Amino acid sequence: MSLTSSKGPVYRVMLGIVATAAITGCQRSSTPPSAPPGPRVYVSDETGGAVVVVDPDAGRVIDRLSVGKRPRGLRLSADRSRLFVALSGSPIGGPGVDESKLPPPDRSADGIGVLDLATHRLVQTYRSGQDPETFDVAPDGKTLYVSNEDAAEMSVLDLSTGSVRARVKVGEEPEGVTIRPDGREVYVTCEADNEVHAVDTSTLAVVGRMKVGPRPRSVVFTTDGALAFITTENGQAVDVVDASQHSVVGKIEMPAKAGAPTPPRPMGAVLSRDGRQLFVSLGRAQSIAVIDVAARKVLKTIEEVGTRPWGIGVSPDGRKLYSANGPSGDVSVVDIESGKVDRRIAVGGSPWGIAVAEPTRGQTP
Repeated sequence: MSLTSSKGPVYRVMLGIVATAAITGCQRSSTPPSAPPGPRVYVSDETGGAVVVVDPDAGRVIDRLSVGKRPRGLRLSADRSRLFVALSGSPIGGPGVDESKLPPPDRSADGIGVLDLATHRLVQTYRSGQDPETFDVAPDGKTLYVSNEDAAEMSVLDLSTGSVRARVKVGEEPEGVTIRPDGREVYVTCEADNEVHAVDTSTLAVVGRMKVGPRPRSVVFTTDGALAFITTENGQAVDVVDASQHSVVGKIEMPAKAGAPTPPRPMGAVLSRDGRQLFVSLGRAQSIAVIDVAARKVLKTIEEVGTRPWGIGVSPDGRKLYSANGPSGDVSVVDIESGKVDRRIAVGGSPWGIAVAEPTRGQTP
């Protein structure tokens, strides 16, 4: 699929709509107006070109929204009314793939899609630089900072104009992007260089380069912005960074399960609602680590979560975890207190990223 303009009639969800970097065609929600209010888990399906809407309490898929090629990173807008999704025309590669045999990239498919959560319509797709993977939203809601994996850049997307106002050179294969809570700096993980770059959001100068473990993936700051936790997939650890000095000050090793065929592979990460715990998806180890933020140690590991959990989110009430399990095509709902999987919800395709929202009464979802 390529991102081509659609100004015709509204299509049903199963027909799909693909958008360009302008106002595009829209979709109706298939959810009945009587759907009960509650949390919604939005899941990017990388191979299916869709964002899947899940009611985790009911344990069912309530909508599937075609958005474009390779949706991965997801973020809610500052006012929680929209969902941004990173789209990429680069072919899927990864470890063990001979990239010389992959088809050429479709650069017209690169962009950041915008979903209206009240109507479940794709209303816009912004140009955002080459091969966007993940991104973060500035605290004032006016800017997106986007990792452009193939270009070794971070794009700065101005939402008021819908255009990229700057491109910042970072390390090779940038992936995770997270803004420090005070908004002054944004951290970008560069998986091919085993580095994290800190970029000043005012000057867009790189003000720090931190050597971390191999294949850094995601970044989570403590609520006060003092520390950053960096997941390192091949390092089997979470590196701890002093965010004021942009320096690595510690490492939290992920314990391996005795007899497990695959070691822990830290991927996604999210803070608990009270900021006291950090939850880390461990990829092919099929588990989630629970870390005490203050003590910087693993409290426990939640086992048998799903096949290669990556994207991870916390319920609005702070009691549940949601993980996107790519190879098994499902989303797990985990009870945090008991450390048990309540259910696994089939969504199909290859679930990658997760965003969690709680709609207000009267909204379609």
